[in-house]
Amino acid sequence: MTKTILISGATSGIGRSCAEYFARNRDRLIITGRREERLKQIKNELTEKYGIEVLYLAFDIRDKNAVKNAIESLLNEWKNIDVLINNAGLASGLNTIQDGDIDDWEKMIDTNVKGLLYLSRAVMPLMIERKKGHIINIGSIAGKEVYPNGNVYCATKHAVDALTKAMRVDLLPHMIKVSQIAPGAVETEFSIVRFHGDKSKADAIYNGYKPLTPNDIADVVFYVASLPDHVNINDMLIMPTAQASSGHFNKE
Repeated sequence: MTKTILISGATSGIGRSCAEYFARNRDRLIITGRREERLKQIKNELTEKYGIEVLYLAFDIRDKNAVKNAIESLLNEWKNIDVLINNAGLASGLNTIQDGDIDDWEKMIDTNVKGLLYLSRAVMPLMIERKKGHIINIGSIAGKEVYPNGNVYCATKHAVDALTKAMRVDLLPHMIKVSQIAPGAVETEFSIVRFHGDKSKADAIYNGYKPLTPNDIADVVFYVASLPDHVNINDMLIMPTAQASSGHFNKE
């Protein structure tokens, strides 16, 4: 049966790969992000390749009014959201907490925690009304362990871990599934953003071992979203074989 899938942060990385996986399954997609031109391009590619319906919503997830207005703008047939994939997130900076950049802190908190809450708050009533839905939050190994210089980023992903558990409890009477997928090292634009565009620093993060790819995570997200109604994956931690914890790697 065709589902309607809403993916935040769909312009690159894990979000982009998730869009591809669900499009291949002929699901209807609502893709969101800040980069409108990229969203248009992805919409055109997926509709041409798979012949599916794709709607894009361009907004900054940190802007609560923009999030609210975007969801309220959905026409009736698009409001039946079956799966919300809270993928939008970022790391900004890699400093000790005493040397941290407060602008970096605010960017991570506003995106990773408040943005997730804004979008979830806008979508959850639509799911509650139908007594049906599945929220999949993209967390991180950083939400399970704290690593040197990760401080505030780790705190935001610990918040995602806690919010996932809280959503599951509060939405239980409405039979809405809530899952978390927590990846280890995935090679995306993540490190380029963290190092404020310094590609050499970003590339060094993935040297000497094979990291996960966005498709690896999208494959798991699709699996979790495809299980029968009575089955829910609460939490899944996924690591490259060469990674044992947030700070332990087997590098060549």
